[in-house]
Amino acid sequence: MKWSLEGKWIAGGFGLTLLLMGLISLTSYKNTAELIESADRVQHTYEVLNTLTDFYASMTVAESGRREYIFSGNQQELERHQIAVGNMQSKIRTLQQQMRDNPIEQQRLTMLNSLATQRLALFKESMALYQRDQSAVLAQALITERSVKLRGKIQSVLADIKATEERLLRIWIEQSRSSIHYKILIEFIVTILNFVVFFGVYFLLYSQWRQRQKVETLQRTLVQEKELSDLKSRFFSMVSHEFRTPLSVILVSSQLLGEILQDLVDKSHLKNLYRIQSSAKLMNQLLIDILTLTRAEAGKLEYKPELLDVEAFCLNLVEDIQFFDMTHHSLKFISNSRCVRVKLDEKLLYSILSNLLFNAIKYSPKGGEIYLILRCEVGAIFFQVKDEGIGIPPEDRQEIYEPFYRGQNVDNITGTGLGLAVVKKCLELHQGDITVESKVGAGTTFTVRIPHKIYDK
Repeated sequence: MKWSLEGKWIAGGFGLTLLLMGLISLTSYKNTAELIESADRVQHTYEVLNTLTDFYASMTVAESGRREYIFSGNQQELERHQIAVGNMQSKIRTLQQQMRDNPIEQQRLTMLNSLATQRLALFKESMALYQRDQSAVLAQALITERSVKLRGKIQSVLADIKATEERLLRIWIEQSRSSIHYKILIEFIVTILNFVVFFGVYFLLYSQWRQRQKVETLQRTLVQEKELSDLKSRFFSMVSHEFRTPLSVILVSSQLLGEILQDLVDKSHLKNLYRIQSSAKLMNQLLIDILTLTRAEAGKLEYKPELLDVEAFCLNLVEDIQFFDMTHHSLKFISNSRCVRVKLDEKLLYSILSNLLFNAIKYSPKGGEIYLILRCEVGAIFFQVKDEGIGIPPEDRQEIYEPFYRGQNVDNITGTGLGLAVVKKCLELHQGDITVESKVGAGTTFTVRIPHKIYDK
């Protein structure tokens, strides 16, 4: 059978199209395999960098817990120290696993492990000394000095490891970029040729190329957003822990000073000292709110429900809040039903109710009445915080649970706009909800509903 000229051109064009498609398929496969390999290397390097950051953060927390424990003897700080020590050891093991194929980094890890072991031994020696003799200040200072020197050496090793990993990260990213550029160039050339041969093939390939570009852009955006979120979470966590240590020192020192001066001076002269204590506690609560919010956004906020005497909890909370209140509002607790034991997370519940009560105090006139109302029903428990304050304008009520958002009528009242955002995040873990009723100039009532079983015994 003889082929016509048109048939020959069609067959030739079809064959050329198949050949080009075969070549592009082979090239794309090779480039895709290289991209996957580079992506795996980039991911591995990010994991190493994150582990290094987590190790240093754990070491910082361990040191902070040790200082707080030998300063105040608080068992919770001892537990925090022990948890951080466990995290340090876990991160060392993780780093050894992540760098098992790198002999140079293994040597650095060996040195890091040795330095970390020496510092942990100093921590243990310091706390043992504190348990034997709490007045051994000079010995504790010498231990702290040795610990600081070891910390400097550990930071140096961490910096070397980090510098190496960042250099590798730049190499892998550059290789990925080159592979992507090469892949795009080949696909563009083949697309142009296929356009000449067959418009439909060109249109299909072009559409696929455009789709891939969108997917790659979306993936890069998601990776950047995740990195930013993780960085923000680690930053706020570290800052919160570092600030809480000096705040604790201020608070404990002022309390000790108050106890010393209580019988020596007139009580009216201790007013400023009490203000220092109250302000330190408020700042500590602010740091707790920031840490709670960042942990919630990162999905790391813990939910540990336990049986709780909710009426006793509310009475203690009202007493605590009344101590903070420097403008002397009338804060009252009302229980409309008998609630003995409810399974709730005490820390999260404290954040929910304390933030609502602090807001009520902040936005109410001096001497105004504020109510915390408790009501238990089958399958749910209700808390109401009612005030006679400035109220919330209707146009603000959909936005008040967003971080840093504040109503239009707050004027010069100081605040951060974090309280209701923290309340919302804590309620989500309880699977609860919150509603608000408010009238500008007359007051606001927040109603919190938490579904849960009630235990009578």
